[in-house]
Amino acid sequence: MTIQLTADQEARLSQIAAQAGRGVEDLAREAVDLYLAGDAHFRAAVLQGIAEAERGEFVPSAEVWAAVERELYS
Repeated sequence: MTIQLTADQEARLSQIAAQAGRGVEDLAREAVDLYLAGDAHFRAAVLQGIAEAERGEFVPSAEVWAAVERELYS
């Protein structure tokens, strides 16, 4: 597989690889692995949420907003 990076992306990736003492290809593979792991986690969480919703397991909206406000104002 070959991907085309913008000049800026390539320069930034090369700079990070040089600073880390690693190869550009190795760093790119690691980035793809991290993306794939995050995507798999997200998809699993969505499926879990759908299953919970189908079972009628909801958090009341007042409780959700209270938690959001606690995070925003703490």
